[in-house]
Amino acid sequence: MNRQELADLIFPDAKDISYYEEKYPERNLPEGAVVTRFAPSPTGFVHIGALEQCIVETSLVKKSGGVLILRIEDTDQKRKIENGVQGIIDSMKDFDIIFDEGMVSETESVGDYGPYIQTQRKEIYEAYAKYLLVNDRAYPCFATEEELAELRKKQEEAKLNNIGYYGEWAMYRDLPAEEAAERIKKGDKYVIRFKAMGKEDGRITHKDMVKGKVEMPQNIMDIVIIKGDGLPTYHFAHAVDDHLMHTTHVIRSSEWFPSVPLHLELFHSLGFKAPKYCHYAPMLKSEAKVDENGNVILDKNGEPVTFKRKISKRKDPEAAVSYYHREGIPAESVKEYLMTIANSDFEMWRKNNETADLYDFPFALKKMSTTEGALFDMDKLIDVSKNVIATFSAEKVYEDVYAWAERYDEILSGMLQDREYSLRVLGIERGAEIKKKRKDIGKWSDVREYISYMYDDQFGADDVEYEYQVISDRDTLTKVFTLYAEEYYYPSDDSGQWFDRMKDLAERIGYAREVKIWRKAKDEWPGHVGDVSTALRVGLTGRRNTPDLYQIMQVMGEDRVRARLKLAAERLS
Repeated sequence: MNRQELADLIFPDAKDISYYEEKYPERNLPEGAVVTRFAPSPTGFVHIGALEQCIVETSLVKKSGGVLILRIEDTDQKRKIENGVQGIIDSMKDFDIIFDEGMVSETESVGDYGPYIQTQRKEIYEAYAKYLLVNDRAYPCFATEEELAELRKKQEEAKLNNIGYYGEWAMYRDLPAEEAAERIKKGDKYVIRFKAMGKEDGRITHKDMVKGKVEMPQNIMDIVIIKGDGLPTYHFAHAVDDHLMHTTHVIRSSEWFPSVPLHLELFHSLGFKAPKYCHYAPMLKSEAKVDENGNVILDKNGEPVTFKRKISKRKDPEAAVSYYHREGIPAESVKEYLMTIANSDFEMWRKNNETADLYDFPFALKKMSTTEGALFDMDKLIDVSKNVIATFSAEKVYEDVYAWAERYDEILSGMLQDREYSLRVLGIERGAEIKKKRKDIGKWSDVREYISYMYDDQFGADDVEYEYQVISDRDTLTKVFTLYAEEYYYPSDDSGQWFDRMKDLAERIGYAREVKIWRKAKDEWPGHVGDVSTALRVGLTGRRNTPDLYQIMQVMGEDRVRARLKLAAERLS
């Protein structure tokens, strides 16, 4: 029996690979167009690192007129979850990641290079596995779990550098075709293994698009390419899929970098041109070290001793992209932050291009981190988000926060029912004409606390704690509220007139009408106009720090302002 006959026995219905080469022709794209793919497994939530990858891919594809594919790698059927594909699609839609090709729902796809779910491509993998069998680059392996465990034990006892199925340890590598055929006909269980041609002391030179030129060991492992259930392993499937889908760039975390020699050998053994590999450092998280009792270990200065680790799906809620949606951190903010991680010069570019689209940034693979990944910093993300939200119009803030509140915050949703009033509230110190934009909101879950004082049902006399500053005695405060309401409050005033009356009130109660006057003679004045306006601010809002008081009063309206001043005076008595 020859290799062709053995291959026919194993894969009797497999087509010749020429059929698929003709079925999936070269793409008609501009020169230099990037074709890449996001290829998750439907086994759980989408990781924040995967979102970073998609942002990088989207940037490259948009600039080159290329194609971004959503391909589902579901060959690990044991870990597959219900509606896993739809979960991936929905998670990416939350961040405005739209794929040009691939899956668009749990069962539907778009594009001419599918199927885009690996379990539906079984016959394709069989054709290419058969090709490798015929060309003596693959073989059936009958090793049992017990045999593999014994092999590993012997390798470990011998203290070998390489542990695995290779070379002299590959016990079925050179099994004659006749004997293999007899065992298959007898019903013995087997897998298909790749026949590696690397040597233990052999080296290859590889140019990575991020890491640059790198020398690596040759692949020596006879890995499984078709499992006992007939499905391919990731290594084999990705090579076949990327070839037939004409992938030009494979962008992935550097955790996959050690697999490059294997993947290159797979491509070459199949007669394929390998894509350009782009391996970047994954995001890390800083964590305090603890002793055996769970106590944080401190250094000689009393500071926690920390170490860096990968963001964990099990330990870290922020690992899931759904976390940011729940917290109400806008998709725009998360993407901006991830771009700062992906390319360090993005922040400077953003300062010089405040209103430009994220994907106008001249992203460069060579500027990605190659060794140690950036530390994920939630505080930095919130700072970025404050800057992003500060650029939003009142209409966008309202629409986005209302949509979030409808799902996650019933009280806030109720507050926002009055659309016109809420638009005015959220429009305070907001707009393209505002040079110094206020940056109080970092996420939608902050909004209720941020604006609650503007809503009477959230501003109850029993709930508000008035904490005054310079002016704190009851008589002076009562005078400020009473005089202002009776003689100095004119709802139709513009901001200049409003502040002039504030100065007049300050002078009326014996305070300096100008801060600069008070500074020159602090002993002559108990305070200045700013202290008077602060007293009014606290009386009207219950807070010492708010946006512009004039705008707040304009939005509140006359009835509400007078009612608040009366309430503040009553609290004092």
